This record gives sequence, C-alpha cells and structure tokens, in this order.
Amino acid sequence: MSVGTGLAIASSGLSAIDQQLAVVSQNIANANTSGYSVETANLSAATAGGQGSGVISAPATRQVNTSIQTQVNNSIAQQSYQAVISTTLSGIDQVMGTPGQGNDLPSLLANVQSGFQTLMTDPSNVVQQNTVVSAAKTLTGQINSIASTLQSAGQSAASTITADIKKLNSTLGTIGSLNAQIVNLAQQNKSTADLANQRDAAIQTIASLTGAKALTQTNGSIALFTVNGIQFPLNGSSPITATTTTNNTSYSIGGTPVTFGGELGGAQQLINATLPQIQAGLDSFSQALSSRFAGAGLSLFTDPIGNVPTAATKGLSAVITVNPAVISNPALVRDGNVTVTNASGTPIPPNPAGGPAGYTALIQNVLNSAFGTTTVGGSAQPPAITAYTDATGTVSLPYSGSGSLSAIATNFTANEASISSAALTQVSNVGNLVTALKAQASSTSGVNIDQQMSLLVTLQNAYAANAKTVTIAQQMWQAVQAMVQ
Repeated sequence: MSVGTGLAIASSGLSAIDQQLAVVSQNIANANTSGYSVETANLSAATAGGQGSGVISAPATRQVNTSIQTQVNNSIAQQSYQAVISTTLSGIDQVMGTPGQGNDLPSLLANVQSGFQTLMTDPSNVVQQNTVVSAAKTLTGQINSIASTLQSAGQSAASTITADIKKLNSTLGTIGSLNAQIVNLAQQNKSTADLANQRDAAIQTIASLTGAKALTQTNGSIALFTVNGIQFPLNGSSPITATTTTNNTSYSIGGTPVTFGGELGGAQQLINATLPQIQAGLDSFSQALSSRFAGAGLSLFTDPIGNVPTAATKGLSAVITVNPAVISNPALVRDGNVTVTNASGTPIPPNPAGGPAGYTALIQNVLNSAFGTTTVGGSAQPPAITAYTDATGTVSLPYSGSGSLSAIATNFTANEASISSAALTQVSNVGNLVTALKAQASSTSGVNIDQQMSLLVTLQNAYAANAKTVTIAQQMWQAVQAMVQ
C-alpha cells in the first residue's frame, strides 16, 4: 500500500467520523424531544480491486419501531378525546355543587321543602314567607348557573373545534411539504432521517387532533386516513371544514362527511351528545318543578313573564325564575294563585284577599303533592320529560322521570356525576397507557444518552487515531519529496 493510498484511507476515515459526530450531536440535542427517533450513521468498508480503500458513508437512518409508534399515536388520540370531555365536565362539576354540602340541586330543593314545612306551623309569618321565596330564588339561581355553564361549555367546545381545524389544515400542509422533501432526498440517496423525525412529530399532532392512521408508501412518503377510512389531502386541495349548529357539529373533507377521534372527536361528542343530554336533564327537572308546583295550586317557578311551561321546553333552565307575582307578594306562598281540583272533583281556589291568615290548605298540597308522588287529584304524578325532539334530533335521558321532585333532581345530579366520573377514569387509564407506551418507544427508538456519550468518546479516539495516521503519512510523503529533490 502506497503512502498516498494510506493518506486517502485515513482522510476517508476522518470524513466518516465527521458524519458520525454530526449524527451523535443531533441525537444528544434531541434527547428530550418527544417522538424523536435516534439516528444512526451507516458506514461500510470501501474496496478497490479487492484491496481496502477506506470507508464509505451512507445516509443516516433512524431506529424506529413502527408498531410501537402506531400504538403511541393511537393512545394519544384516545387521551386527547377523553381529556377534552373530562376537562369540560370537571368545570360543570364545580357548578353542580357537592352532595351533602348544601349547594347541590337536591339539597337546595330540600331547603324549599323545609321552608314550607316551617311555614305550615305559622302560615301568616311574613319572615317565613320571605324565607320560602328566598330559598326558591336560590334554587332557580343554581339552575340558571348550571344552564349558563353548560352553554359556556358548548361555546368553549366550538372554539376548540375552530382552533383545531385551523391547526389541522396547517399541519397537513406541513406533512405534505415534508413528504415532497423526503421523496426528493431519497431519490438523491441522501439522509431523510431529520425530515422523517419532523414528519413523525407532525403526524402525532394530527393523531392527537383526529385519531388519524398513517401508512408509509413505497416512495417513502406517508398517507393519512381518518377513522372511517377517508384519506386526508396533504396538498391543500380540499381543506377540512367543520359545520357547527345548535347541538350539532359535523366534519367534512371536500364535502365528504368524515369521522374524527382525538380532540376534535371529543369536542364533537360534547356538542352533539354529552352536553345536550345534561341540558335536557336540567330542562326536564325545571319543567317538572314548575308544573308540579302549579299543579298543587302555587305557580311559584315560571318563565320570566310568569308562565308555566306545560310541554317540553328546551332551554327552560336558563330562564326559569321565581314567579314575579310571588316576589311582589310573598304571601302567595301561603295563599296560592292557581285553582286546582281534589280527588272528589271539588275545586280548591286560592285563599282570597282577606282570607284566613292561618290558611294551610295550599301549603299542605305543596308538601303532599308538589314534593310528593301523587297529584292533588289523587293520581300519580306524570313523569318528567325524558326525551326532547327538534330539528337537530332527539335527546333522551338515561334515567326515569318518575318519582318525586327530589328523585328527579337526584337522578339528574347522579347522571352528570356518573358521566364525569367515567370520563375522568378513562383519562387516567389512557394516560397510564400513553406513559407506558412512550417509555417502551423510548427504550427501542429513543435516544440513550449514555450510549451516545460512549459513542462520542469512541469517535474522539478514532478521530485522533485517524488524524495521527494522516500526520504520519504527510511526514512520510514530505520525506519522499525531500529525497527526490
């Protein structure tokens, strides 16, 4: 082997080490980058005429366990779906109050009942009459607060969708651009590892938003598909759109309806199903509250102009209030303001002006009928409304509307708590899954700092050895030149 050949071989070694150092530096810099797959420099021995001629540096590649990577993306999609639901319901939980703490609907309803029971002992007591009205106001105020929170939750979910759709379209464009660059570099036999890592991060974002599935194509590009198998456009030709109306949100790609998981799927579930069901339960309780009191002879809970809704009224809970007439004249909680008929068919009119100060018939009817399970006429109380139908579809409650007002309030409260608890449990479970899968992905595809630092020391020694070889070869070459001269 000539001195020139030795110099060329050592120089190729230095060049290869330079490439390895660049790859190791990139790995160390991205050790804590989520989703980053460790890169490896690929080297092979070069030969010429059967003789060694140095080292050849091939494009760097990544160590990727695609199976685990897919599982990570799927679990992140589930986590995002459940998280947006759980976070929203957590806010509603705070307004719903805590059972046993006196601020939940069953407790506030019980306060109204207790007020009437006390009033029964002294119907003419003005202070106690006002106490009943005050308790009724507190109850309707809580109903209004829950309704307002539900409305805000729906608006927040809609805002999330708007922001996510914008982010989705932008990220799809990024993936399309990265696809083109990766294919181009691959055709030039250059490393695509860095761009592939960027693309994987973008794919994870899409999965988090929609639950999309990624499939690698033969040319190195990837294709993305929705939950229901529709391919995402990556060239911006058909942007994803969302159409949101009251209690209904739908997604489409170029006019074709699509189904999403991820955060967009969770937000859609909130708007289309979860929040409408809770709202329907609150409206159902509000309507039963209003109609059962009126059926006992006291129009206490009404809309703002004093009307008692007799049919399914969506949104009643947002406006239900204490009858303005009762607020103006609290004595009506003793006298009543509606004529009812008892079991024998005898009308029971309100206590007239100037009537007995100790009148108890109305209070007795309220306690026995409005808070009970039978009407003044002796029949079973009609069940609270459990299905609301309009142009957006039908919302059905998963519990019975039968029983007392207390039972209806308890069923409503328990249903919301159950939905929220289930969502919280799902978030916890899938969160544990995400953590476990990410740890597994990191162990197989992630950066091991100890390994990279060890490799760095090896490269440092190899560089010094190759540099020494180059120095010696140069000295020998200079000696040869001196002899010739």
